[in-house]
Amino acid sequence: MPDFPADFRWGVSTSAYQIEGATDVDGRGPSIWDTFAREPGRIVDGSTGDEACDHHHRYAEDTALLAGLGVSAYRFSIAWPRVQPTGAGPANAAGLDFYDRLVDGLLDAGVDPVATLFHWDLPQPLEDAGGWLNRDTAARFAEYADLTAARLGDRVKLWITLNEPFIHMTLGYGLGTHAPGRMLLFDSFPVAHHQLLGHGLAVAALRARSTSEVAIANNYSPVRQVGDTDADRAAARAYDALHNRLFTDPLLGRGYPDAPGYDPTVVRDGDLDVVAAPIDVLGVNYYNPTGIRAPEEGSPLPFEMVPLDGYPRTAFDWPVAPDGLRELLGQLHDRYGDALPPIQVTESGCAYDDAPDADGRVHDPERIAYLDGHVRAVHDAIGAGVPVTGYFVWSLLDNWEWAEGFTKRFGLVHVDYPTQRRTPKSSYAWFRDLIRR
Repeated sequence: MPDFPADFRWGVSTSAYQIEGATDVDGRGPSIWDTFAREPGRIVDGSTGDEACDHHHRYAEDTALLAGLGVSAYRFSIAWPRVQPTGAGPANAAGLDFYDRLVDGLLDAGVDPVATLFHWDLPQPLEDAGGWLNRDTAARFAEYADLTAARLGDRVKLWITLNEPFIHMTLGYGLGTHAPGRMLLFDSFPVAHHQLLGHGLAVAALRARSTSEVAIANNYSPVRQVGDTDADRAAARAYDALHNRLFTDPLLGRGYPDAPGYDPTVVRDGDLDVVAAPIDVLGVNYYNPTGIRAPEEGSPLPFEMVPLDGYPRTAFDWPVAPDGLRELLGQLHDRYGDALPPIQVTESGCAYDDAPDADGRVHDPERIAYLDGHVRAVHDAIGAGVPVTGYFVWSLLDNWEWAEGFTKRFGLVHVDYPTQRRTPKSSYAWFRDLIRR
């Protein structure tokens, strides 16, 4: 494995609803995922995140796993419904107490706390009022950021405002396969703008309470054009504008691109200045490239997504394409130039069907190969001049994987859900040794 800078940030990531459980503890209110998971047919295995990995009660055990891994940072998310059970009003002190204990435990273990404020678990009362379709949610998000930073801002080392706003908009409001389950297709642009507006307002709130760096974590996917017609090229441009530029161009002061569904009437005077508040880090979540070609006649979409052949596949049937990460990082560098802040890869990982063997050990050579290829891709991008300063594996633990329930395992640590027994996989040892080297 090639060398990385001595101050390169090695980490792992999780999110609150996927691991915490304890959904009715210490005054936590319901989130849209509590509601969605209880609707018949929404979750593949009919499960909920009510217990998940029981991290709320086992955080000390999980912190010990982080210490054993040797990571310099742990990216977790704070559950908005723990801090503000209704999405408004004063902070719920008992809810914040948990994150106090977690942050202090991480610091004691020599691990930098990296806190994501919104990883999709919107308080249900805010969704009842319109969710991210409602401009007021952006203001509520800034108030929540202020309350959280007032309690934790002296110890959190990096704040991440939003996780993957493109995915939340598309799957939650466009296609309805994630909470809150709305199916608006391209009428969901207000969700994009109000999330970005909330990000900008939260940046200001965080700056007032904390001297730590501030970031956002976007999901990116390099577009692989399938076909060689003008229509195929137009389809690829449209998808790239929607997936890769809609949530980045305005962040970096370029305004919105001409993406499918873009509605300028949603944007008020001064909004773009708020959205473009300077950030210290751009979080990049990467899993795979996307194949795109021109749609069939009569399609409601301006592009068609097609499988990419010639790649190994994960249990999610996603193509394993490490070079796509190098390509993506280079594209961001070329596209935004000096406007691009330092990048940290805030999620990179894969799902495989891991199970203990007869001796109770969990071997996952496919995950090791996946991570090895992607770490090398990051090193290649750094060598080409891209300012990448960190890499976080998704995920520390096998967890509740949204609409897939407990059927997909991304962890470096195997979790036996009936007993909550944690078993580090061979990939855990591999990543530990990589960090040591």
